Parts: sequence; C-alpha cells; structure tokens
Amino acid sequence: MSITFSQPFAEPKGSPIRELFPYLSLPGMISFAGGYPSPSLFDSEGLRDAAAEALTAGGVAFQYGSTEGDVSLREQLSALMAHRGLDCPSGRILVTTGSQQAFDIVVRVLMNRGDVAYVETPAYPATIQALALAGTRIVQVPVDSDGLNVATLEEMLRAACPKDRPKILYTVPTFSNPCGTRLSLDRRERLVQLALEFEFVIVEDDPYSELAFTDERLLPIYAVASRCVTPEQNPVVYLSSLSKTVAPALRIGWMVASPAVLRRSAIAKQTMDLCTSPVSQAIAASYLASGRYPATVASACAEYGRRMSTMATALQSHLGNRVQFDKPTGGMFLWGRMGDGIDPTRVFKEAVDLGVVYVPGHAFYASNPDANTFRFSYAAPDCKQIETGVARFAEALEKAGSALANSD
Repeated sequence: MSITFSQPFAEPKGSPIRELFPYLSLPGMISFAGGYPSPSLFDSEGLRDAAAEALTAGGVAFQYGSTEGDVSLREQLSALMAHRGLDCPSGRILVTTGSQQAFDIVVRVLMNRGDVAYVETPAYPATIQALALAGTRIVQVPVDSDGLNVATLEEMLRAACPKDRPKILYTVPTFSNPCGTRLSLDRRERLVQLALEFEFVIVEDDPYSELAFTDERLLPIYAVASRCVTPEQNPVVYLSSLSKTVAPALRIGWMVASPAVLRRSAIAKQTMDLCTSPVSQAIAASYLASGRYPATVASACAEYGRRMSTMATALQSHLGNRVQFDKPTGGMFLWGRMGDGIDPTRVFKEAVDLGVVYVPGHAFYASNPDANTFRFSYAAPDCKQIETGVARFAEALEKAGSALANSD
C-alpha cells in the first residue's frame, strides 16, 4: 500500500535537539544539550503533597475538564502574572499542554500558508519547525547582546512591501533561548509601537523570566502594551509555562491574549486534546496555592547562577579568546561562537567522542546559519560536571584545530 502524506509531512524535518538524545545514554556523557531543569531542584515533597491533595478531591481530577482550563489553576496563574507585573484576570487565560502547544495554537489561529512570520534569530528550533510545517514564510530578524535588534526590525518593516510584512513576530525577550539575552525596556516599548503601526502580532514566549540572577525585573511586553491600549487592542500574545520552574512532566503552559484570539484558540485546542490533563492542572493549582513556589524559584535562581558562573569561568580559563560569549544574567543558556578557520562539524564529533554533547548553532536558524556558533545549557549538569564538560570541549576544539592544520 502506498500512503500519500500531506505536503508538510511528505519530507518532514524533526527537532535537531531531540535528534541528539541518543548521545545522552552513552556511558559517562555530560550533556550541555537539552534545556532540562535540574532534577535536584524539583520540590518533590511539595509536588507529592500537591498530588495527594489533587487525587483525593472527590475524583474531579479524573473527569474531562474545561478547554479553557481549571478555574482554580487559572486563578493561581492570574496571581502569578500579577507578580510579574501583568494584570490579567483569570478569564483571559487559556491553559495549554505546555507552552509549545500554545504556540502551535497561535500558528493555527493566525497564520495561513504563505503568510510571513518574523522570527528573532537565532531562535528556538521548535518555533522554526512549527512555522515551517504551517507553510509560513520565515524572515529572520537579528539579535545582538541586548536581544532582538528593534532598530534593524524597523528598517526591515519600512523597506518591505505590504505583502512581505509580518503577520506575527516571535520573540523570547527575557533570557532568550538560545542566546540568554534580555530585551531592554526601551526596545520593548518601541517594539509595541511598531506592532501597532504595522499591525502585526507579537508572540512573547516567556518561560525563563523568573530565573533571574539579579534583582532587576522588566515588565513583559504584554504589560508594556497594556499601558497604551485596551485588552481588546493589545497586539501581544503572551505564552508561559511551569516546565522550567516547577516540573516539565506536568505539561502546564498558558496563553494570555485578546478575547478574540483566546476564543479562537480555545476552539483550536478542542480539536487537539479537548483539555489539558485535569490531573496535572489540579496538581499545579494545589502546588501554587501551597505557597512553596517562590522559595522553589529562588533556589533555582541561586543554583543556576552558580552553574552559569562556573561555566563562564571554565570557558574563559580553558579557551580564552578562542570562543566569544556574553555572560547571561538569567535563564538556562549560554550562546557562544568559535573562531573562524575551524570545522564545527569536526569539533562536535570530537566532543561526543570525548564525552560531552551540546547543540551546534546551525539548529537555531531557519536559513543561512552561523555554523561556528553553539548553545550550552548549564541547567542540568552540576558544577563539577560543567568544569569537566568544558575541559572536554576545549580538548575537542584543540583536536579539531590540529586535524584541520594537518589536513592543510
């Protein structure tokens, strides 16, 4: 029997990060690859208590639930949003099965085949994957050490003819994946002005903002826009998740958007899973209500800050100016670049042979990648593993450079 697949899935490309998973099971392998939170930081006791409470609540958690999400969880998420500076009643929240589902819903609801999406670049690969499968035209907008380059974006918008202007713009403005950068308040304000002028939707993906290593906090772009427009006119769709701060296995994400976007998003979600797992929602609601969340996040911030500093110091010690990177002030990732004149493919192979795996930078581009870039995550390995892994990476870089010189 010959099966004819839909056009997007005729020759689909998988996640370039998940393709690295087989390496993780190799004996002694140190992983800087996936953006996994550290299991040592999970509040197992608090989650166990929350699960016990959820599972003894009269069996409600075992029934189908509302597509929009459990009321008690949405109330807890509303309070969490207020802590971030985002005024959002529970009725303007749609609970999703992770924030990746939320983004997939946004693409379904807003994008037709051939529509233009501007994407900050380098970008999270699953974003590129979702947009490509939807048949959108992806236009890359560069980032610098301060995040999305809004001045360049404005130049691109003014130079583009109407049919080539974006319908959506995707950004991770706070401790981005993969670059770890944070968009300044001035840039956030200007981005909102541009969205209103050129009538595109800003998709603000915010899974990392609470994982800050300093006391400085910036308002979400959604909150910045709320200063000058009504909820009905807000051009921002805000996405977030508990995966990086509580537990990925819960698969709890959410969306904040205008009523028109939320209504259509709920209908789209009905065709996907009817509702996010009521058991997971009940556990999440109970955990957030317990009051343990702030201490859990504070502990994660302190530990990730230590691990980031360990990684930055080790890179500087072992490699000096042979790699360039900006030291992140939060999140889970460090973005670096090797010097020119070296084969990055050979570096990756040597690194795996030596027992360390990371994500080569080409995975974070829709086109024209900078092959000499790389992403390290310092979240899952401990400080000792980070020091060992960086030493192995430095040895791989040395071996690759020697091999290239010998081939010349």
